[in-house]
Amino acid sequence: MYKYEIIIHWDEEDGIFVADVPELNGCMAHGSDYDSALQNIKEAIQLWIDTAKEFGDPIPEPRGRLMYA
Repeated sequence: MYKYEIIIHWDEEDGIFVADVPELNGCMAHGSDYDSALQNIKEAIQLWIDTAKEFGDPIPEPRGRLMYA
């Protein structure tokens, strides 16, 4: 499993938790609660990497730290 930085925050306007992976451009997910946002972003990371591999795009090396906010 890759260890990319994950930032999760509460979006008051939409009433959801939003998860973002700054190292993977455009890799975001959301969930109605913190745990679902975390699970969804883990799936999004894998999809992002699979798609990059499929198209021969570079995959950034993870910084190696997990961050939950």
